[in-house]
Amino acid sequence: MSAGESGVRARVGDWAVAVGVAAALLVTGLSGQRPATTFDLLGYALLTVGGLALVARRRAPVAVLAATGLCAVGYQAAGFDVPAVAYLFAVYAAVRAGHRIITVAASVAMLAVLPLAALASGLHDTGEAFAQARGALELAWLIAAGAAGEALRQAEWRAEEAERTREETARRRADEERLRIARELHDSLTHQISVIKVQAEVAVHVARRRGEEVPEALLAIQEAGREASRELRATLQALRDDDTTPPRGLDHVPELVQRARTFGLDTTLTIEGQQHDVPAAVDRTVYRIVQESLTNIARHADATTASVKIDCRPDVLAIRVDDDGKATPDTAPVPGVGLLGMRERVTALGGRLRVEPRGEGGFTVQAELPVDRTS
Repeated sequence: MSAGESGVRARVGDWAVAVGVAAALLVTGLSGQRPATTFDLLGYALLTVGGLALVARRRAPVAVLAATGLCAVGYQAAGFDVPAVAYLFAVYAAVRAGHRIITVAASVAMLAVLPLAALASGLHDTGEAFAQARGALELAWLIAAGAAGEALRQAEWRAEEAERTREETARRRADEERLRIARELHDSLTHQISVIKVQAEVAVHVARRRGEEVPEALLAIQEAGREASRELRATLQALRDDDTTPPRGLDHVPELVQRARTFGLDTTLTIEGQQHDVPAAVDRTVYRIVQESLTNIARHADATTASVKIDCRPDVLAIRVDDDGKATPDTAPVPGVGLLGMRERVTALGGRLRVEPRGEGGFTVQAELPVDRTS
């Protein structure tokens, strides 16, 4: 159940209780045997207000406690022998909200003032024994209402504490897992990537010292090694720091396109629409989709040209990457790790992904990522 639905149900419940209590007080007041006085209208108004005030007992429990108490004293003084039911509900709500001292003080005052109000109106003049019995009953009901509120408050506190403990445990385990993954990545990849980068840089340096022309493939390996090192460092830092800001995003797509050109792939980039701030997960996914698509084109497509189109719509960010490679409509794409990872990223964001050969030849990757700018 969403928070909005829970709030609506709580408000409906508050109104139901308030109207029910007000109706019960009015019925009790109307059915009571008492001589007609000039305070009848005032008494009925106080009975109604005392009940309806309970609608605000969650938002302002102390104010409702005072209002229901004053109404009870008022209609008792007006000659209405009606129990202070609304005040009992207010005691329960105030104690549940944690206002125990104020509630005890107000209840002590009520126990002292209510008999005086009843005597002033001519009610309960049947003797001291009756007055003592009624006082004991009122005290018992007040204690019961306060105890019920305190019991529920303690239960809610224990439930919140248990939930907080579970969240802290889950967060600690997630932190431990992130650190373990960071260590594994560091141990397994950092050394190999460093070796590749160093070897490529040495080869480029030696070729230039000899005055030889450096092959484009060697320069591409050198740049890819540097970029892989940067990416790995950023990823490891994000894992260790739990940083929600992605190391690469939409603003870094032009770098991917420029790098693809160094591989000999004639790549164009078109960005349409007005760029807005997008959620970090969407920003990161755009970069990864373009990165994986261009990598697959360079490795497997045997293409000469590629185009990257990004359409920034108000509620959707659309990405399309096409190439003129050897794929045909009869060619079924092999779902490798890269394509599976791409689909998982898009699906997790509630988007759509199309990966298939084009009718005119080549391959296309199309993704639509919803952008929720209110979150």
